[in-house]
Amino acid sequence: MAPKSVTIYSDGACLGNPGPGGYGTVLLTGEHRKELSAGFRRTTNNRMELLGAIVGLEALKQPCRVTLWSDSQYLIHAMAKGWLDGWQKRGWRTASKEPVKNQDLWQRLLRAIDGHSIEWRWVRGHTGDVENERCDQLAVAAAYGPDLADDAGFAG
Repeated sequence: MAPKSVTIYSDGACLGNPGPGGYGTVLLTGEHRKELSAGFRRTTNNRMELLGAIVGLEALKQPCRVTLWSDSQYLIHAMAKGWLDGWQKRGWRTASKEPVKNQDLWQRLLRAIDGHSIEWRWVRGHTGDVENERCDQLAVAAAYGPDLADDAGFAG
């Protein structure tokens, strides 16, 4: 049986950076649609961009062929251009020997991608892509939410 094809759109938002933030994620397969979002009391935009993708991947119940769309070049370049591989090979250091930011989420992303075949795609944000715009709406609404969680991995 061939793996199921799933399209994931994800986005993150932050009201100030750092500040309150949220992610929005839309999963699409066949006629099925699932929307996920959550907000955090104090975080960064990059953390929310990563978390949106992670949560979408963690929602998958079996190995899938995934096309993951994000307007975050930080996420897409790290995955498609091999930055993440280089960071791991250098002991979670950047090319300039600095510690990799958001290492907790990058490691969680590595666990989330395991078993899936993923095509990482960049979409320009705020240009009318319906699903990217929906993710942005979900992320912003979550950041303004009344019951914001603590981002345990945020150290700032």
